[in-house]
Amino acid sequence: MTPEALSAALFAIVSDRLAGVPDVSITESDTTVERPRNRDHGDWASNIAMKLAKRLGTNPRDFALELAPLIQRIDGVSAVDVAGPGFINITLDAAAAGEIARTVVEAGESFGHNAVLAGHTINMEFVSANPTGPLHIGHTRWAALGDSIARVLRASGAEVTTEYYINDAGSQMDTFGLSVLAAAKGLPTPEKGYPGPYIQTLAQRVLAAVPDLLDKPDDEALAIARDLAYEYQLAEIKQSLANFHVHFDVFFSERTLHAPDAQTGLTAIDDAEARLRAQGHVFEADDAVWVRTTDFGDDKDRVLTRGNGVVTYFAADAAYYLSKKDRGFGEKIYLLGADHHGYVGRLKALAAAAGDDPDTLTALIGQLVNLNGAKLSKRAGNIIELDDLLDWLGADALRYWLGRYPADSPLSLDGEKLRSRTNDNPVFYVQYAHARTRSVARNAADAGVTRADFAPSLLVHPTETALLGALQEFPRVVAHAAELREPHRVARYLEELAGYYHRWYDACRVLPFGDEELAPIHGTRLWLNDATGQVIRNGLELLGVSAPDRM
Repeated sequence: MTPEALSAALFAIVSDRLAGVPDVSITESDTTVERPRNRDHGDWASNIAMKLAKRLGTNPRDFALELAPLIQRIDGVSAVDVAGPGFINITLDAAAAGEIARTVVEAGESFGHNAVLAGHTINMEFVSANPTGPLHIGHTRWAALGDSIARVLRASGAEVTTEYYINDAGSQMDTFGLSVLAAAKGLPTPEKGYPGPYIQTLAQRVLAAVPDLLDKPDDEALAIARDLAYEYQLAEIKQSLANFHVHFDVFFSERTLHAPDAQTGLTAIDDAEARLRAQGHVFEADDAVWVRTTDFGDDKDRVLTRGNGVVTYFAADAAYYLSKKDRGFGEKIYLLGADHHGYVGRLKALAAAAGDDPDTLTALIGQLVNLNGAKLSKRAGNIIELDDLLDWLGADALRYWLGRYPADSPLSLDGEKLRSRTNDNPVFYVQYAHARTRSVARNAADAGVTRADFAPSLLVHPTETALLGALQEFPRVVAHAAELREPHRVARYLEELAGYYHRWYDACRVLPFGDEELAPIHGTRLWLNDATGQVIRNGLELLGVSAPDRM
């Protein structure tokens, strides 16, 4: 029996008890069962009696005692105990508890998926690094977390589009082009330009593509150098992300917001200004065009267009937000760096000015990460490149460690620990548990143990009870991770599950011992072994981490 099934049965019992009671009603969330802190108290616990007693004008413990015999009748419940002021502790019989092993195996890759966010259409933007250089350690945390958040959201029923906003407009692109052109000419890096051997490499690629580049007028040569180098650098960024197991559905170019429409001659930024003006939030002052975002909690009003006619970054932000709105995204998630706290208020104010509920916009702020032992890039100079980190640590270790901490916690990692193959390294500990389940399955096949027999009532060893209980929790862990945008909950769960599995492995045999004959317990335990492997695989998939069959 799953906790969801038990909660549904409890909901039916309490709803029937409340029939005819005026002004007292419950929802299914009220009867959600939880794991008791002490497993000696049972498999599941409910505080529904304590929630309702006051509204019913009764004592919580008395109400719990009234519900207890009704809960006892639920198929699969072996014992019900009322504790303290009115907690209801529920123990399942072994057969009902053991059924989760079959449920997991039969569900396969879909086990853990749920529908708590069904109907939510979400756009999630993250990383969005300037296309003027390689991805570095400052981008890794959001790349790992953003992709994992998208995975748990989808597993919980949401329709998610992941998006990378390419900052390919503005003065930094001309500076980038000037840097590449200077390198092509053999000149020093311009003042405030982009240094590093990677610029030299880009320059050589541009020259190879356009051999007569240096014979062209400077303006034409600059445009060619800028645009070709941009194309090459963006392709490298995409490849680095792919190597990191990070996928984006959309790469959105900022340039498109500045490009005039072929029919109207107006840009998306022009359209954004017109739409915000129609909402009554645009005004002129000090020879500039403003949005009155202070009406919506911003700390100051924001300029759209300066007196010299130059549009601001905020104008592009407004056009970009409206693009998301027009593409049908009811919710927008922005993953921002630690230095972008000030953006949250203005983004929410922008959403409100556009006529949306600002609560449909979520801005997550990530803290910085540093990695002991990481070496600066030889190509890019004073940064630590993502590609170098992947070569040193591998995608699995880096993604897992970045995913196992809340985004808002500063993070300092030990590179040698990430590389270690010991139980002190959580990713190794979890992956080893999975590899062990596969080894057991292979050995079982060699010994003739199959899943033909399944007698869940035989799974009575304390380590089996604990492992089954942990398996039951997985869908709820995924749902909570999605609702809270906290994939680290999946990582921490997997570490606990691996611990339960290793203890079970040490205590209970799947294979017959010596001349022992095959019995139903062996096949039944194989179900439990395979179910554990499936949940570990499913969880690692949500973190973008592989589940090796051998280690």
